[in-house]
Amino acid sequence: MDRLEAMQLFVRVAETGSFSTVAQQLGVARSVVTRKVAALESHLGAKLMERSTRRLTLTTAGTAFLERCRVILNMVEVAEAGVAQELATPRGRIRLSLPLSYGLRRLAPLLLDFSQQFPEVGLDMEYADRRVNLIEEGFDLAVRITAQLEPGDIVRRLASCRLYVVAAPDYLARHGRPRHPGELAHHECLGYMTRLGSQLWRFTVDGRAETHTPRCRINANNGDAVMAATVRGLGISVQPDFIADEALSAGAVECVLEDYAPPELGVFAVLPSNRHVPHRVRMLIDFLAERLAAERPGDGALGETRTRTAFATTPSR
Repeated sequence: MDRLEAMQLFVRVAETGSFSTVAQQLGVARSVVTRKVAALESHLGAKLMERSTRRLTLTTAGTAFLERCRVILNMVEVAEAGVAQELATPRGRIRLSLPLSYGLRRLAPLLLDFSQQFPEVGLDMEYADRRVNLIEEGFDLAVRITAQLEPGDIVRRLASCRLYVVAAPDYLARHGRPRHPGELAHHECLGYMTRLGSQLWRFTVDGRAETHTPRCRINANNGDAVMAATVRGLGISVQPDFIADEALSAGAVECVLEDYAPPELGVFAVLPSNRHVPHRVRMLIDFLAERLAAERPGDGALGETRTRTAFATTPSR
C-alpha cells in the first residue's frame, strides 16, 4: 500500500475512533480498513492501536505517529496547493544568461512580451558572449547558439540559424571572389574569437564536412564587431543570419562560397542540471520555442528537455 495513503487512512481511523465509520465513509468493507492498518503496523514494526469491542485507543507509539502523520500530510497539502497556484499563475524570478547579439535582436522583444503576459515573473537578464557555469553562477537558464554541445548539457532545442560567408563589395573588387574554401588561405579573414582560441570554419565540400582555420588579422568575441569590420571591407567573415540579414539586404555585404554553405547552428535552452525544472522556467522555454518557431516555420525543433552529448562547442554570439 502507498505510504501516504496508509498515513491518511490511519489518521482518519484515529480521529473517528472507528474502523467501521471510516469503512462506511470510503464505501469499503470494514475488513479492508483493518487489514490496511494492520499492514501499516507490520511495516513499522510497532502496534499503533489497541482494539476492543467497545473502543479503540492509540498506543504511545500510535500517538507519536499520529502527530507526525498530521505534520507530513499538512506539508503535502500545502505543497500541492502551492503547485496548483503556480500552475495557474507562474511567479518568482528567473535569472537568464543570453548571447549578446542574438539576445538583443531576437530574444529581448520576446522576453519583454513574456514579462507583460506574466507580470508576477521577474527576469534578470545578463547579455554577454561568454559561457557561464549555470550552477556555480546561479543561473536558471542559458540560451546558447552552437553547432555542437558539451557532454552532459541538459538542453531543449529552440530554433536554428543559418551561417553565411560574407564580404563587402569593395573587398571583393580589390581581392577577388573566392570560388572554393581552400582559397581562403589567400584572403584576409575576420574571426569570431572563442574561449578556445581560433575558430574553425566548417564547409560542406563534395558532400563531406571540411574544416579550415582562417588567417585572421582581426578577431572579436562579438559578431556585430566582426560584421562592422566586414562592412568596412577589411576581410571575409562567417556570420549568422540574425547579424548578416540586415547588411545583406542593404547591399553592404555579399555572400560568397554559397555552394559550400556552413552547417546551421542550433539555438538551445540550457538548464543547470536535470533537477526539477520550476514551472515558470518551463513556461518561459515553451514560450520562446513557440515564438521562435512562428518566426521561422520549419525550425521546429521543439523536442523535450534532455541530455545531449557532443565533442566540442562553438560558443554563443
